[in-house]
Amino acid sequence: MPSPSDSSFCDVAALYRQQHNWLKNWLRHRLNCSHSAADLAQDTFLRLLAKDQVPHLHAPRTFLAKVAQSVLSNHYRRQKLERVYLAALAAMPEQYVPSLETQAILLETLISLDAAIEGLDQPVRAAFLWSQVDGLSHGEIAERLNLSITTVKRYIVKAGALCIRLDHSLDLP
Repeated sequence: MPSPSDSSFCDVAALYRQQHNWLKNWLRHRLNCSHSAADLAQDTFLRLLAKDQVPHLHAPRTFLAKVAQSVLSNHYRRQKLERVYLAALAAMPEQYVPSLETQAILLETLISLDAAIEGLDQPVRAAFLWSQVDGLSHGEIAERLNLSITTVKRYIVKAGALCIRLDHSLDLP
């Protein structure tokens, strides 16, 4: 966590004081929910604090809107993932539905995996998902992506390694 003497921290603190209410209102108009808007405004500023340095801003609202749009996009993506997950749980026979604690752990893991996979280059992500979710062969994927089978295998291994690293970084019971 940056110290108050860190210039980047001071820049974000000043930006927060000057623009927080504006950003909260900007988000409220998009979400129609003041509570979610407040949460996402905080998330936007937390994202800025995580940066090594915040650039000098000539148009702070444009900059904040761009960062907040990314936070908002992640929010909608998470909501969609949660809806799909809950629908899958609802479709399960009752005796196989995991405990509430396990459900929460599974959802957080799913969201972490989704975020990690989303960070991959598009062809790597496509190759991995077509292989693991759709069950396509390496040859079918190579044909779709106009790549060699060797490259497809390398992409799948790269994405799989990311998932394994993520698995080891999660603090699962």
